[in-house]
Amino acid sequence: MSVDRVVFAFAGVMIILSLALGLLVHVYWFALAGFVGLNMFQAAFTGFCPLAILLKKIGVKPGAAFE
Repeated sequence: MSVDRVVFAFAGVMIILSLALGLLVHVYWFALAGFVGLNMFQAAFTGFCPLAILLKKIGVKPGAAFE
């Protein structure tokens, strides 16, 4: 898997987890979904993604979006 696919998969899991926790535990967990969404939005314009940087450092092959 490339960095791009791992980032998208991780973001998807975090959003689903946040929604489940927001429904089952406390509504403040919805803020995590908002944070993930905002981070994806800013990464689309700036190319800066902390997870992509970390994944590159541990040796995951780069993709087209986060070179």
